[in-house]
Amino acid sequence: MKTKAGKKVLLTLVCAALTIALGACSGDKAGKESSQITIGIPQDVDSLDPHKAVAAGTKEVLFNVFEGLVKPDSEGNLNDAVAESHTISEDGKVYTFTLREGVKFHDGTTVTAEDVKYSIDRCADTSNGDPLVSAFLAIDSVNIIDEKTVEIVLKEGNTDFLPYLTAAILPAANENPEGNPIGTGPYKYVSRSPQENVILEKFDEYWGTPANIDTVKLQVIANADTIVTSLNGGSVDMFARISQAQADQLSDDFDVLEGTMNLVQAMYLNNAKEPFNDVRVRQALCYAVDPQGIMDMISDGKGTQIGSSMFPSFGKYYMEELNDLYATNIEKAKELLTEAGYPDGFSFTLTVPSNYQQHVDTAQVIVEQLKEIGVTANIQLIEWESWLSDVYSDRNYEATVVGVDASSLTAAALLSRFDSTASNNFINFNDPAYDEAYEAAVASADDDEKTEYYKECEKILAEDAANVYIQDLPSFVALNKKYGGYEFYPLYVQDFAKLYIVDEQTE
Repeated sequence: MKTKAGKKVLLTLVCAALTIALGACSGDKAGKESSQITIGIPQDVDSLDPHKAVAAGTKEVLFNVFEGLVKPDSEGNLNDAVAESHTISEDGKVYTFTLREGVKFHDGTTVTAEDVKYSIDRCADTSNGDPLVSAFLAIDSVNIIDEKTVEIVLKEGNTDFLPYLTAAILPAANENPEGNPIGTGPYKYVSRSPQENVILEKFDEYWGTPANIDTVKLQVIANADTIVTSLNGGSVDMFARISQAQADQLSDDFDVLEGTMNLVQAMYLNNAKEPFNDVRVRQALCYAVDPQGIMDMISDGKGTQIGSSMFPSFGKYYMEELNDLYATNIEKAKELLTEAGYPDGFSFTLTVPSNYQQHVDTAQVIVEQLKEIGVTANIQLIEWESWLSDVYSDRNYEATVVGVDASSLTAAALLSRFDSTASNNFINFNDPAYDEAYEAAVASADDDEKTEYYKECEKILAEDAANVYIQDLPSFVALNKKYGGYEFYPLYVQDFAKLYIVDEQTE
C-alpha cells in the first residue's frame, strides 16, 4: 500500500506559509539502529569538497557530512550548528558567533575559531578568480575575538546574510578536502567508488542528535530505466524524486511519500545563441508551452506552475501572477515568430540529462507542444557529468530542461545567477535593468525594499522570457517499509540521520 503525508509548516526566514509533506512514519519515533540502508542517487558526486561542489545532487549528500555555523531544519528555520549562538548588529554589518563547546571533526580534533576563520576566508578568497561562495564577496573581514568567538564584518549592511553561513566548516589543517573530506556532520565519509557508490558511516562523536542507521550506502543509478527494478529487486531501499510512472510500478514493499522538490524546472535557453538571442522567439516559446499540460502528462496534474525563477516555498518572493503572463496562445506565438523572421519555425537541439526521468519526460511533452508552432526540438540525452561540463560550465548548448534549486534560504540564491557578470549565469542572460534591480536588492538593508527589488528581478526575467518556466515539480520518494523517518525540506536536501528501522513488533 502506498501512502502520502502532508503537514503545514512555517518558513520563518521568508515569513510565509510553506507546505511540506512529511514521511508516513513519524520522525519522533526512536526506532532502532540498523547496520545499513542503501539509497539510490541519480548521479555520482561531482566533488567531495563541499566548497567546490556544484550539483544539487552532490550538495544534498554532503549535507549529512558537513555543517556550517548554522544549519537549516525541515521547517525552514536556521538553527545554530557549529555555533552555539549568534548575534547580528542592528545595521546588519556585524555577525558575531559563539562556537559550540567541544564540536568534533570526523578526525577526532575539536573545532576551533581558527578553523572557522579559515573556512570562511577560503570561501571568500578571490586570488584565483571568483570566490567559492559568491555571496562572500560582501565580507570585509573575519576576526577571531577569542577562542570561542568569531566576528564576520560585511562591507555593507545585509540582514539577509545568515543563510549563507551554512557553508561548511573544515579543519584548517586538512590540506586535501577533496581526497580526505572531513566535516562535523552526523555521518562521516568512508569511501567512494566513482560512478558506483559512496559509503558513509555514523559519526559516534557527533555533537547533536545522533543518526539512527550505522551505514549509508549511496548507490549510483544513472540509468533511469533501472530505478524501479533496483527498488523492487531489493538492491536499493530508498530513492528520492522518482516520477509518477515509476511510483506506480513499485511493489507493496514501499511507501511513496509526496512533497515538492523546491526547484525551478524550466526549459532554459542560451540567450546568446540564435535564435534565442531574440526576445520575440523566447516569448513565442513561452506562449506555445503549456505547463499544466506538461504536469497532466508526467505527474497526473501534480506540481505547481511557476512564471519566473522563484518557487512557492519562498512565499513572500513568489509571484503567482506571473504564471499568467504567457497563457497558452498558439496564434500569438506564430505572430511573434513571423515578426522575428521565422514564419516557418526553426529547429534546435534540446539537451537533457538522461538520469533525471522527470526532465526527460518534460522535454518529450515540450517537443510535441512546439510542433503546433512549426518549431522542431530534437532531444539530445547526455550523461550528467557531460551536462555539467558542456551545458553548465562551457555554455555550449541551445536549450536544456533541468531544475535549478536554491543553495540557501535566500531569494538571491535563485536570482544571483542571472546577473550578467555571474560565473554561473549559464543561460548568458544580460539585461542592465536586471543587474540594477539585483544590485539594489543586495545593497538594501530594508526588508520590504529588498523584497520589492527581488520581485522586480522576477518580473524582468518573466517579461524578457529569459527561460520557458514550467513548474516546481512534485517529489515522490520511494521508501521501503522497513524504514521510517523521512522528512522533506524546503531546500534540496536529504537528511539521512532522521531515517530509522521500523520496529516490526510495534507496527
